[in-house]
Amino acid sequence: MTSQNTALVTDFMNTVWNQGATDLADKYVAEDLIQHNPNLPDGRTALTTLIATLRGRLPQMHFAIERTAADGDLVFVHSLFTPAPGQNGQAVVDIYRIQDGLIAEHWDVHQDIPATTVSGHPVV
Repeated sequence: MTSQNTALVTDFMNTVWNQGATDLADKYVAEDLIQHNPNLPDGRTALTTLIATLRGRLPQMHFAIERTAADGDLVFVHSLFTPAPGQNGQAVVDIYRIQDGLIAEHWDVHQDIPATTVSGHPVV
């Protein structure tokens, strides 16, 4: 099940977020999505409205998925979000809970990509 859940989430991120196909969100996201992002209300409609608004302002925005992990019904995605090519962007970790084949719950954390790090290692 974890491989199916991971495939669902990565397809969702590539199709709905990166391609802007919000009309396909019902294939991936439960209508009553529980949202733990403090800036978003619950529900699939709130999420698709946000995506459409962001893509309207940032048409070249992109999530480059760097790594995933899964544990039971949870899928973790570590990605590099760039608002436009050539910009530093943000390191993002999204956590999705899958229920009945759909994303039912979402958490996220993010940080700006620094110009340099003390260790010399990238943050994504």
